[in-house]
Amino acid sequence: MRIIFLGSGAFGLPCLRAMYDSTHELVFIVSQLPQPSGRGRKLTPTPVAQWAADMNIGCLETPDVNTETVRADIAAHRPDLLVVIAFGQKIGRRLIDVAPKAAINVHASVLPKWRGAAPIQWAIIHGDTTSGVSIITLAEKMDAGDILATVETSIGTRETAGELHDRLADMSSSLLLQTLDQIQKGSALFTPQNHAEATLAPKLKKSDGYLDFAHPARELANRIRGLWPWPGARADYVPTRTEKKITVTIGAAEVIAKNNPQNLAAGTLDQDLDVVCGGQALRILKIKPSGSPLMDFKAFVNGRHTRPGDRFLTPQKV
Repeated sequence: MRIIFLGSGAFGLPCLRAMYDSTHELVFIVSQLPQPSGRGRKLTPTPVAQWAADMNIGCLETPDVNTETVRADIAAHRPDLLVVIAFGQKIGRRLIDVAPKAAINVHASVLPKWRGAAPIQWAIIHGDTTSGVSIITLAEKMDAGDILATVETSIGTRETAGELHDRLADMSSSLLLQTLDQIQKGSALFTPQNHAEATLAPKLKKSDGYLDFAHPARELANRIRGLWPWPGARADYVPTRTEKKITVTIGAAEVIAKNNPQNLAAGTLDQDLDVVCGGQALRILKIKPSGSPLMDFKAFVNGRHTRPGDRFLTPQKV
């Protein structure tokens, strides 16, 4: 089949490579415009656009895939199928109809659970123990199309969103190739979703990472895993010596089953330098002060002369 791929994020790269090496023909790629990146804010192509350039495959970078000009350009390549993965734009019905066989999407959850832009992160934040990949048809409503294939996997107890992202991306490629072969043979099954069971995974904001230590430690530990590496789970560290606030991102932490006999305020470091929470305590393992690299909490403690009574506070939302 002649396939046009629409994608931007790195999640789609394993599928791109698999299609390129398959018997199917990857004829064209569409991606988002370059975005400012790094401290110098240099315009940088998306991972998909960069891969297309490296492989010498035609790629159109556009801010709006649904314009008549872009639609005509895609149609001129005579695709049998559109494959959409982590593209970042909604695909309109006129563009969907360009491909006679189907327009399909690879989504990082077992639908109908976690429809939206951040399914991996919200699954971990909510303490899910399983995740997976779904391949669906494109529909007017986000991630609401018919299901062609799914695969499930367990989420590790310390697995971060970044780690699960990479695992699911790798798992997607073989599932996609199986689905493409079924579509080509006419044997693919299109199963409607149970829309009543749908849950939403909206796009993340930096403020989603602001930690409130009045919440239970388990909830905070899940949020820390689910928001690493972006946007990161943040707090303001306030040492008792100086009362000078330092913004930090907590990269890893574990729950410690203990009481709070001294009745310390939430966010306070106890005698073991564990953070008092609304239930149990949180032991920080990795931490990243603003402007510094990620480090072991022990190195942070030694460098900052951290002591019991120091506090981690919720950043003020802006």
